[in-house]
This record gives sequence, structure tokens and C-alpha cells, in this order.
Amino acid sequence: MRRLTDLSTPVRSGHFRWEVERRFAKTHDTGAGQATWAGWNVHAFTHMDSPRHVDPEGFTTDAITLEMTVGPGAVVDVSAVPANSPIERAVMAEAGAHLRPGDIALIRARWDERESLDTPGFWLNAPWMTAEGAIWLRERGIKAVGFDFPQDYCIRFFLTGEKRPPLPEHVTHYHLLKHGIIMFEYLCNMGALKQPRNEVVALPIRLPDADGAPARVIAIEDAA
Repeated sequence: MRRLTDLSTPVRSGHFRWEVERRFAKTHDTGAGQATWAGWNVHAFTHMDSPRHVDPEGFTTDAITLEMTVGPGAVVDVSAVPANSPIERAVMAEAGAHLRPGDIALIRARWDERESLDTPGFWLNAPWMTAEGAIWLRERGIKAVGFDFPQDYCIRFFLTGEKRPPLPEHVTHYHLLKHGIIMFEYLCNMGALKQPRNEVVALPIRLPDADGAPARVIAIEDAA
């Protein structure tokens, strides 16, 4: 038996940060069936970042193969880190001792259990990765990484209206994504994962020549 856990946030209309346009292209009233039209920023809700997001020379979604986003995963549990606190290199080293080269690292703060993605608190009160913590991850040789919290401190500036800082302050984007490590943002339900290692299936939609894409991400565990 295997246990499947969906780590994807639903795409919801009316979100205070992201605009989602959703309407019926046709309805049953016309006698021709129903079809829904929807559109939103590809960096909203659960999504994948490709390096082009931060690097004009970085590769786009065209270059991302199934082998890059499907494979062995490791849960790096940082949920003991308090709100509004940095996640230091030492914390990552202790929580991620079981990481192996080629893993998909799942950085678990269980933040969705403490704050709702639909409220400002999710963005303004979250813990954040330090540059040293991100570099430690890169040094482990991972191929992809997912976060269940807004992992760069400066992401909160999108809400506060403060001037956006230079790219190096977006530490995971700069030290991971820019180096070809695929990133998945705004995962959820990581608290349901029972084991430190699993199989991850992270499938961005096939959106050619793009800097990111909406994604469905699941973890597969061997049931005890």
C-alpha cells in the first residue's frame, strides 16, 4: 500500500494578493455543455519557477524534463523555527542530514497550519531562509526544492509596499533557482507526511518558453 498526499494549494478566485479571472466560456443553458475559462499569474498558488524567472540567460520551462521534477524526496522539517525568525544554516544541516544528491527537498515549516494563505499574516509573519541556509541546500546537490511558506524575507515587501530589494536578497531564488535548482512555491499539507523520505511527483503544466508554470505536486509514501 502507498499513501498519496496532495501538496498543492487550490486556485481560488477572490484571493487578496492574486487576481484570478474565471468565467464560463459556455454554459449548459446553451445546450452545448459547459466550459470554464480561467487565467492568473503563473507565479501564484502552487507553481514551479524556472531559472528564467530570475536570470535573463536562465533556461525556460521548455528545458525542464520529467526527471528534473519527479524522484526521491526528503522532508526537511524546520517547523520548530518560530514565526518571524530566520532559518539558519545550522538548522538546515540538522533537519536535512538525510538529504542525498539528486533529491527533491521539501522544506516543511507547516506554515499553512499556522496562517492562511488567504490572509496577510501568512506573508508578514513567516519564518524565512537565510542565504547560508540556501547555500547549504545547494551544496547537498539537490535537483529541486519546495517550500510551504514564503521563503525569502523580502517576499513580504509585495504587501508592505517597500521598495523591492536587489536579486541577491531573494536568497533562495539567487542561490538555488539561479543555479538551476527547480523551485516549487506555496506547497501545503506537508504536516500530513509521516516519513522523512518519499517519492515526489511535481508536474508543472507544459507552458513553453515561460519563467514558471502552475503545478500539481504530490508525495508518495510507503504506508506502514
